[in-house]
Amino acid sequence: MQLRNLFMPGLLSLTLLSGCSLFNSEEDVVQMAPLPQVNNQFTPQTAWKTSVGDGIGDFYSNLHPAALEGTVYAADRFGKVKAMDGRNGKEIWSVDLSEKTGFFSRNRSALLSGGVAVSASHLYIGSEKAQVYALNTADGTLAWQVRVAGEVLASPVISDGLVLIHTSNGMLQALSESDGSVKWTVNLDVSALSLRGESSPATAFGAAIIGGDNGRVSAVMMDQGQLIWQQRIARTTGATEIDRLSDVDASPVVQNGVVYAIAYNGDMVALDLRTGQIMWKRELGSVNGFIIDGDRMYLVDQSDRVLALGTEGGVTLWSQNGLLHRNLTRPALFNGYLIVGDSEGYVHWLDTTNGSFVAQQKLDSSGFQTEPVPANDKLLIQAKDGTLYSLSR
Repeated sequence: MQLRNLFMPGLLSLTLLSGCSLFNSEEDVVQMAPLPQVNNQFTPQTAWKTSVGDGIGDFYSNLHPAALEGTVYAADRFGKVKAMDGRNGKEIWSVDLSEKTGFFSRNRSALLSGGVAVSASHLYIGSEKAQVYALNTADGTLAWQVRVAGEVLASPVISDGLVLIHTSNGMLQALSESDGSVKWTVNLDVSALSLRGESSPATAFGAAIIGGDNGRVSAVMMDQGQLIWQQRIARTTGATEIDRLSDVDASPVVQNGVVYAIAYNGDMVALDLRTGQIMWKRELGSVNGFIIDGDRMYLVDQSDRVLALGTEGGVTLWSQNGLLHRNLTRPALFNGYLIVGDSEGYVHWLDTTNGSFVAQQKLDSSGFQTEPVPANDKLLIQAKDGTLYSLSR
């Protein structure tokens, strides 16, 4: 059975597989927590909203907006890519990357799934068809398009003149930022059974730090594509195949010479950047990305608990259990608050000091799958139906 084709990170809806041999009883079916009752301390405002095509529907996708120098960029799965004025959401340009099939036929979907990532001159998006597109930020024209080693589910990462692409078959590839030519490829290996999704690499001191479906974190020299070290942070024991899933789908974070990483069914760990040796670990699993701010880290675990941990030792500072199994997005920090979206279309604002709810708003009935994105004095979040919201405090 291929869980890669069924599961979405952060969306382990076991009811999808209730007839599967992986589950033994009705006890395996999780229940979404009821919506917590919140007395809003303030009313978040929608500065503007606009449609970006048809969104992602019920498919897994890591498409989320990006912003740079006052311009917002977003895409839908079918192939529409738009640039908008960050002040009011008005369209600057729009292009269509879907495949032309004939005068009377509807175009074939581009199956965009990884991105959006933006630099000063280019916008980068990957697809399930193993295509990576670079668009000129000025007008959306195609700068280059290349085929890579596999489908692109993770967001591209731009660093040192390279575009780093992590494909679903375990390849980390470095493309030239200028023309898309492949500079090197590293095989990170994959497991026979894994969640659908991949981590994007973190970069520091000329190295790319990447999580893999084999439960390992790897460090790769970016100038040569040479593997420096690997460290397993996931456990591979358990009574069921679900228990033995060991993906590192959350992107590592590097701070002050320390690599922080987390695995599904694994551990939250701090690794020495130079050697990969474990400095501390604690039993805590997730597929969502996490944030480090000073001496704190904020994350959503695989049961949708929202946690604040200390970076020294990973001690729990607070835990918010009011959103269990609501299929939360990766958290974002905005205006001093921690913010997550959920699959029912609610946006939850939490106090970073103690995890208490300070505001809640229902935005979109299609729900949210990808993380909110801070953009100066606004917060961007894209719904599954393609509606893009710009929020203010």
